[in-house]
Amino acid sequence: MAAWTWRFEKADGTEVQPAVEPEEFTTQGDAESWIGENWKDLLAGGADQVRLFEDRTEIYGPMSLHAADES
Repeated sequence: MAAWTWRFEKADGTEVQPAVEPEEFTTQGDAESWIGENWKDLLAGGADQVRLFEDRTEIYGPMSLHAADES
């Protein structure tokens, strides 16, 4: 079974420890729901952007956490 995980980064792509510890997700939808619920805390904790991986394959990213704050 695939594991869906997030990588948390500063704006320059440097990996950072997330303010909220994520789990390993079994579906892309679960992973995306989690980021939707936790992005404000992650942003406040120092992450600027995230990348989504399925196992070791990058699905998309970087996705800015700032964009959601501006809408």
